[in-house]
Amino acid sequence: MSFDQQRGSSAPDTHPEGSSIAWDYVLVVFMRVMAAIWVAKGLFYWLTILGVGPHGASFDALDPAGRAVVIIFSVLDLVAGVGLWLTSTWGGVMWLLAVMSHLLVGGLAPALPHLLGVIGVAAESVAVLAYIALSWLAARDV
Repeated sequence: MSFDQQRGSSAPDTHPEGSSIAWDYVLVVFMRVMAAIWVAKGLFYWLTILGVGPHGASFDALDPAGRAVVIIFSVLDLVAGVGLWLTSTWGGVMWLLAVMSHLLVGGLAPALPHLLGVIGVAAESVAVLAYIALSWLAARDV
């Protein structure tokens, strides 16, 4: 049974302009991959809180601003990851909020603990652009 038949549409199983790519499916796969990455990032921050942080960094050794960053991202990244996995609208919004927060912390306070370097900033920026493009293509496909 095709996706159109499940929705109750009698339209044939073709895509506009002769495209054979189901962009809604590609968007779901992209969201699930990003979800796995963001859950892993959230768990990484939880490891820092539990004292098994990167490079031997202890949560207790961080300054108050560093602790705040770790706590915020330990929750925000996991919530964004779950929302992306569920492919819900709020998941995309939470993910974009998490990405923008990571970019702001990485740009404005590079001394604070975060997972971004130059490569991370570029990767997250490309991921946001890919999400916007895939969302647009999936919306055109319907």
